[in-house]
Amino acid sequence: MKWIIGVLIFWVAAYALNIWLANSKWRNTRVVKFAVPAIFGITILVIWEGLVKGLQVPSVILPPPSMIAAKVVDSIPILRGDLVQTFVKGALTGYVIGCGAAVITAILIDRSPFLQRGLLPVGNFIAALPIIGTAPILVMWFGFDWQSKAAVVVVMVFFPMLVNTVQGLKATDQMQRDLMRTYAGSYWQTLFKLRLPAAMPAIFNGLKIATTLALIGAIVAEFFGSPTRGMGFRISVEVGRLGLDMVWAEIF
Repeated sequence: MKWIIGVLIFWVAAYALNIWLANSKWRNTRVVKFAVPAIFGITILVIWEGLVKGLQVPSVILPPPSMIAAKVVDSIPILRGDLVQTFVKGALTGYVIGCGAAVITAILIDRSPFLQRGLLPVGNFIAALPIIGTAPILVMWFGFDWQSKAAVVVVMVFFPMLVNTVQGLKATDQMQRDLMRTYAGSYWQTLFKLRLPAAMPAIFNGLKIATTLALIGAIVAEFFGSPTRGMGFRISVEVGRLGLDMVWAEIF
């Protein structure tokens, strides 16, 4: 009970402090702008810790932040290896290859109406396929190491990036393109000086979507086969062992 009372007192104090900072004459300073969300985050952690311990929630259901932090400190070498395996080798490699290939393909599609009519419908179909269906196939094709995870990421990010880039290249109107022709601008000059800059909002929107898909794809792909390291591998193993503190450590 003392944990719950302590949590309530801390929450009231933190709330009052945040209100005071938000309405103070220093509210527009950099320190206060940093302090307000920091206090809010600390309050969430304290409430989490207090409620879990006060209500005696089993750690296999929800471990307290202190247990998760201790697990992170004790497992730094393991977490570092999992991060390199999943994020650097799998997600980041696939992200760069997939997004780069999508931009190049979008330019080729822009040059060829035939490819635009033939490839985009196929791309939309493949993009709609669930990852749990394509990941096992790619794991069997490319092996159980990071290459198969990168291949899954490439498939996941390629078509959303392709569609966004193709749409972005259409952002300029006919008058702007005609103006470039009156200046004797070639296709590539028009592309790099007019159309690609105009397409940047759509391209960055595709990159934003692909960022989320890349990490999801790399982690989920590890559920279907992986060496003895990786975030997805560790999560699946620790869930089976009821090691929820390690699962949360991987998430954080």
